[in-house]
Amino acid sequence: MAVSSWVPVKLGDLVEIKHGWPFKSESFHEYLTDQPIVLSIGNFRYTGGFRFKETFVKEYRDTYPKEYELAPGDILLIMTCQTAGGEILGIPAKVPNDGRVYLHNQRLGKVVIRDDTRVAPDYLYWLFLGHEFNRELVTSASGTKILHTAPSRIEAFRFDLPPIVEQQAIAHILGTLDEKIELNRRQNETLEAMARALFKSWFVDFDPVRAKAEGRDTGLPGHIADLFPNSFADSELGEIPKGWRIGSLGEIAEHPRRGIQPEEIDPSTPYIALEHMPRRCIALTEWGTSGGLESNKFEFKTGEILFGKLRPYFHKVGVAPINGVCSTDIVVVKPRTEKWFGFVLSHLSSVEFVDHTNAGSTGTKMPRTSWAEMSRYSLVIPDDAITTAFNVQVEAAVMQINASLHESRTLAAIRDTLLPKLLSGENRISEAEKLVKAAK
Repeated sequence: MAVSSWVPVKLGDLVEIKHGWPFKSESFHEYLTDQPIVLSIGNFRYTGGFRFKETFVKEYRDTYPKEYELAPGDILLIMTCQTAGGEILGIPAKVPNDGRVYLHNQRLGKVVIRDDTRVAPDYLYWLFLGHEFNRELVTSASGTKILHTAPSRIEAFRFDLPPIVEQQAIAHILGTLDEKIELNRRQNETLEAMARALFKSWFVDFDPVRAKAEGRDTGLPGHIADLFPNSFADSELGEIPKGWRIGSLGEIAEHPRRGIQPEEIDPSTPYIALEHMPRRCIALTEWGTSGGLESNKFEFKTGEILFGKLRPYFHKVGVAPINGVCSTDIVVVKPRTEKWFGFVLSHLSSVEFVDHTNAGSTGTKMPRTSWAEMSRYSLVIPDDAITTAFNVQVEAAVMQINASLHESRTLAAIRDTLLPKLLSGENRISEAEKLVKAAK
């Protein structure tokens, strides 16, 4: 339903789509220094944007044509999809302005605007996320199992273009929702970093104990500082705080094996697979539903810890934000008592623990760890009072993280509902602004 002031156009009249360059895979490196990042389809979030933290990021250590360096704000489109449904053809992402150099890889189309007085880049980003754009590319794609589109097919897309002022207003409304989602993500990162830093200080570096042993101020409130000993003792793991002991993860946590058959699972039950879990981030923001599952799964409860046991070096660890079921490639971990939650979570999400599980994995192409291996992990166990004090702070952080991710999912649902209505003119700007204001 086009509005009278909107005009029918062909995308190619407004933009040119450029191919990327075939960077040599032997020059890709996962260990990041300060070399340019070569972008790939795997770095895209399939709802739009990049997801660098959840995926492998590779830098390029070789020469390349400088014309394939991208600028902040450049829009790239996915031009190849490995599913017959073509769900990700045309999905866009904007190059971030984070000081890194990003490279325009093959199978990604770069959007070059011909006339910025006619079309706003931010509006185009949302146009590319629309269902009509994706379906048009799927219809014209080549291939069967793997679908390919091309610049000419993308440029052939026809749609009704609003006046540029209205384009900017539509982009602003949808962008406001996305900005709030991004703000929640950054706040969650900060909370998680603070919890990790506190864990390292108290239970790895033993900073409060060292300060007391040296007669220095611990920097902690008096009632917290009083909980720590003021000297060290020798142990099989080296010097540890006096009165603490060496134990294993299995002493303070368990793996509740709540196996469940597919026919016993309600199709609407939340389902978490390995691909839903981000890397090095305890906030599990994505999950699917259980409809169509064909094999046994594990049940988990809100607040339990999920650890990806397949290829544990992926470092996939998170706190369940809902009740649901998960893949058997995920180990469900439950602290034996509530006071151990923060301590167990901090160990499971540490690099040291991931390295332990990786070293003890079985299999070559698809290495897996197991709860038996995980439970043997040696750690320094403090007394109950310190554990409880630490848990209070971590639980508060996790509760805030989970609250913000639920808010983000609500905001995303509003955005996804508004998107087709704004692109078609069904929803006017004033109506959409009221919905966004109510959601803040």
